[in-house]
Order: sequence, then C-alpha cells, then structure tokens
Amino acid sequence: MKRIVIVGGGVIGLSAAFFCARRGLRVTVVERHPASRDGCSFGNAGMICPSHFVPLAAPGMVALGLKWMWNPKSPFYIKPRLDADLLSWAFKFWRSANAAHVQRSAPLLRDLSLASRAIFAELSQTPGIDFGLVQQGLLMLCKAQHTLDEEAHMAEKARSLGIPAEVLSPAQTAQLDPDVTMDIVGSVYFPKDCHLVPHQFMGSLQTEATRAGATFLWNTDVTGWRRDSGGIRAITTSAGEIEGDEFVLCGGSWSPVVSRELGLRLPMQAGKGYSLTVSQPRQLPRICAIFTEARVAVTPMGTALRFGGTMEIAGLNEDINPLRVQGIVDSAPKYYPAFHPDDFKGIQPWRGLRPVSPDGLPYLGRTRRYSNLTLATGHAMLGLSLAPITGQIVSQVVSQEPPSVPIALLDPDRHG
Repeated sequence: MKRIVIVGGGVIGLSAAFFCARRGLRVTVVERHPASRDGCSFGNAGMICPSHFVPLAAPGMVALGLKWMWNPKSPFYIKPRLDADLLSWAFKFWRSANAAHVQRSAPLLRDLSLASRAIFAELSQTPGIDFGLVQQGLLMLCKAQHTLDEEAHMAEKARSLGIPAEVLSPAQTAQLDPDVTMDIVGSVYFPKDCHLVPHQFMGSLQTEATRAGATFLWNTDVTGWRRDSGGIRAITTSAGEIEGDEFVLCGGSWSPVVSRELGLRLPMQAGKGYSLTVSQPRQLPRICAIFTEARVAVTPMGTALRFGGTMEIAGLNEDINPLRVQGIVDSAPKYYPAFHPDDFKGIQPWRGLRPVSPDGLPYLGRTRRYSNLTLATGHAMLGLSLAPITGQIVSQVVSQEPPSVPIALLDPDRHG
C-alpha cells in the first residue's frame, strides 16, 4: 500500500487526506498545531465562490493597493517594511496584474470552482456528514452607482464564462433576502455560490479521513527532509522520522519555510484576514453577501452571523491589529443600517493567515525537482472554496492519474 505523508492539516491538507484515504492509500498527516487549532480556514467566511473567477493579481489592484497602503483600516493593506521576499513578491504581483493573466486564469478558476461546488453538494448528501451547506447564492451589495456599474460589467464577464449572474435593484435585492434591511443602490446576484460552516466541514473531513484509515500527528513540527537521488525518502519531525512513498506539502503560509531546504522557489506572502461572529444578530440574512466597496464578507451560519474581511500583508505573524478589525465593524451599519458598532462589543476577533502567491493562483501539482513531491498551497482567499477539488486532484496526482481539471497554469515551478 502506497504511503502518503501530508504536511499540513488545514482545509487543503484535510481534503487531500480524505480523498487519498478514500482510495485506500496509507495516509499520515503531520500538523504543527494541536487538534483543537483555529487556523486559516476555521474562522473564514465559509463561502463557495464560482463568482470569484478573477485572480487577486488583476488590473487596477496595484494602484488600489498603493492607495490603500497608507490607511491601516483599508481592505487591502501592505505593512511597509524592508524585506527582500516581500519586494520580490510585490514585483511578481505587479508583473502578473494584467488583462492577459486574468483572461488565462478565469476559465481555470471557473472550472475548479464549479468542480469543487459539485463535490461539496455530493458530500453534503453523505449520511452522517453535515456542514450546513446552503445553496442560495451570493449577493454583491453596492453602495455607489459606479461600483454597481463595475460589478454589472463583472456579471457580464461571468455570464460569458457560463456563470449565472443577475443585476438587481434595491427592491429586487430586498425581495430576494427580506430578513435584513439594506442601504444600497443595487446588487449583483450569483445564484451558483453557496456557503457553509467551516469548522463543521473540516471536522467532517477529519472524521471521514480517520474512518478511512488516515493517521493524524498533532503538535508535530517538520524539522527537515531526508532525500537521495531518487527523491524524498522521509521527513524529520519533532516526533521522529516519518518515511513515505509520496509527500504532499499543504503548509499554507508556512510552506516556503517548511520547504526551504528543498531548494524550491515558492514566492508567498501571508495575507491576514479577520472575522467577528455575532451569535445573536439583530437581523439574520438568508443569503451570504459581500459589502463590495468595503470588501467585507457576511455569512449566516445557523443562528449566528459572521463578518469577515481584509487582506493584511504583514509577514508571518498572527497578532491582531485593532484598526483592521475596526474597519470591518465600521462597515456593517453602512450596508445593514439595523446594525450598530456596539453589536460587536466583547466579541473576540479571529484571525488567519491566507497563503498568497504573487499571481493569485495556487501552487498545485508535482514539482520537477523531486519525483515524489506534490504541492497544494497558495490558495489565498479561495482555500475553503477550492479545497475539495484540490484534494481530489492531489489524490489523482499521487496515484499517477491525469487530474480531473487541467492544472498546467498552477505549476509549482512557474516562478523558477
């Protein structure tokens, strides 16, 4: 039986473990945190987003980033610092932020997202698995007419890719989601988008992977790799050496650190996001939404309501910046006027570090440097959304089968 060693127990690592174990492979997952962790995917917005077919590196993002850079409450903030990795990443981001890159990437992100959505729907029908999947779409809520015009243009692009999208008036938006009062000029509705409860989904993956025979090593740091001319033979960890036939790196924002001695070039920055979950909201929407100008995502999760957002490039630190959190709080009453900043008092903010590649696309597939090393990292804000299809593709790659979605654009060696 082929031995698969997966480094990282976030949503990507869990998805890879689930699909590999379901194939009958012998899976070991190595995770530096305890089982009761609260990493990158636990507190996120829980959205499944075929509507997000434009990579982060897109025309206009560099100018927007420079504009927002001086406002620590802004949706996208790069903390100014002299750091060679950051400067290199920023240059590659600038080089990727063009229309040709978006045109190449959009069909792939669409295909990955729709394939992932289908897997979510299938898993939600599995007896004993419940992660609160709601298939009612997503609303892009706009405060300004020029924003609505831009989103309408994006809706036109979506439809050209086969992704349904509708531009709605305030009255039509209210008719679609009557349980929340909105102060908007209009919205764009993406009916194929969905939402779920992230920690329930991750718990389901872990339970099912364990049931299929996967082993999890918690509180275990990877300290090195044992290699020979034929590839990687083992990883050395704080719990001893672990041998394997295939190795999968799903280390999120820590992937470049974990893989440094392997000589891989994985440009990556940690994009810190925050969320606040209101347990008894004044109003509870039926549909997940994005406050377009504020770049804040809002998701009903059972009887609670989660507000999440921001992209803070500030290095591998998990400190909570109160100004970033305040930016989320300030946005809520602007779009949902029934809400008040006091609704968020006493709520402990969650934070997580998203792994952001400079072109906004994941690293997925085998690296040419080692014949038995597969990478699955760098998903930025789409980690949860693309987790199932990523896990399925990992299981196909380690089984030497062609991936169900072509992944040439996601080549882990594309930056050198």
